[in-house]
Amino acid sequence: MDTSNNDEIFSGTKKVAENLKFNEAGLKEWFGDCIHDAGNIIKIEQFKGGQSNPTYKISTEKKEFVLRRKPPGILLPSAHAVDREYKVITALHDTKVPVPKTYGLCEDEDVIGTAFFVMDFLDGNIYWDLLLEDKSPQERKDIYFNKNKVIAELHKIDYKSVGLSEYGKPGNYVARQVSRWTKQYLASETQKIEAMNNLIDWLPANLPDDDETCIVHGDYRLDNMVFNSENGVMGVLDWELSTLGHPIADFNYHCISWRNIPELQDEKFCKESGIPTEKEYREMYSEITGRDLSANWEFYFIFNIFKLAGILQGIVGRVRDGTAASKHAENRGSQVVPLAETAWSLVEQNYK
Repeated sequence: MDTSNNDEIFSGTKKVAENLKFNEAGLKEWFGDCIHDAGNIIKIEQFKGGQSNPTYKISTEKKEFVLRRKPPGILLPSAHAVDREYKVITALHDTKVPVPKTYGLCEDEDVIGTAFFVMDFLDGNIYWDLLLEDKSPQERKDIYFNKNKVIAELHKIDYKSVGLSEYGKPGNYVARQVSRWTKQYLASETQKIEAMNNLIDWLPANLPDDDETCIVHGDYRLDNMVFNSENGVMGVLDWELSTLGHPIADFNYHCISWRNIPELQDEKFCKESGIPTEKEYREMYSEITGRDLSANWEFYFIFNIFKLAGILQGIVGRVRDGTAASKHAENRGSQVVPLAETAWSLVEQNYK
């Protein structure tokens, strides 16, 4: 997987796409009423990334903000939940998990056309290249360690103590997720994929008996984080898929890169580059959380690759329906078939 040109494709801002423009007058009025001392809005741009919820940079006379909104048009059930994203980011603000400060949620669609929320703009670095080719070995080591530490801290938070006891259903997370992504995949289906159909049948019949509940991010990736100049994490972004869920499922999801990037399967490369091996990265997390990851590790790869294929098929569906927020969305959808086939091959290797 070549990620070297993703910085250019996804980083930074652009003019707002024609199909994602909104009522700017309504936003200016809302800012004046709800965000005191923000100053007048002088510029609105769209971030290049963010294929799911359109994301905008709002520059005022005094500072810069980020606006996340539901996309316009036909939407899948339960998708694009900006209200939930706002709730979890707000709840985590005073914890060890760094998140942007939030300023308000607007669910009145008459204001700009769809629901939205506003948070701080974090002026740091977002890395789309998982190999971090422009970094030194020590910098890579620091970035991966800090990425690991933040998700470990997230999974240690008592969700009840931060007001999130009603944020999801405790228990049976994996079963519910299999059901959710099966439904969303079928709602977005554009072709019959045998491996996906096999997984839809196999997963519910092979769920592990290791239930546990914590706050999960749901889409924890390097490019959903903002880093400062010293490689510390300034903030974790894109909480749209967060809920109460299973910590190992959540951690395993962002370890998929060790399975689909050939360089990360090469121990010599990892040692020389400063990037930990999959085993070393697992051990970091276990040391911080005290959790043993060994029992059902391969099952969670199968589950998470299936989930990722479902997410990407949703992007294909939004291309079909004309609501995808990124012009590169269609290319992301081309990964669905190989992902599904990879997951099914893991079933055949480990469970047949």
